[in-house]
Amino acid sequence: MGWTECPKSDHIWPMNFSTALGRVRLLGLIEGWSFVLLIFIAMPLKYLADQPMAVRIVGMAHGVLFLLLIAAALHAQVNEDKWPLKRTIYIILGALFPFGPFIVEAKVLKPLANGVRLRLP
Repeated sequence: MGWTECPKSDHIWPMNFSTALGRVRLLGLIEGWSFVLLIFIAMPLKYLADQPMAVRIVGMAHGVLFLLLIAAALHAQVNEDKWPLKRTIYIILGALFPFGPFIVEAKVLKPLANGVRLRLP
């Protein structure tokens, strides 16, 4: 079994980029970390150390990742059977707040990847 083939496990790499759910999960986590870097590292560097280039670089990367996450969520919405609109809305709303993608991952996407059927409010 390869490192991308770990089924329902938290070992090494539990996300499969070849599925819509795997793409949304992976992009959500990367986008979430880029937001954390932007808020807690790049912004203080800009305002406390007079280093505006950090915000330009991390901000640009975060913006691209945000758009890729939205595109992946919308792609899953259109192409996956039984992908509720509420799930897409949770993913998009979660991406708007610091730590939001991590909450969406833990409460919505990871249980879904592990076969748990959630009833979204």
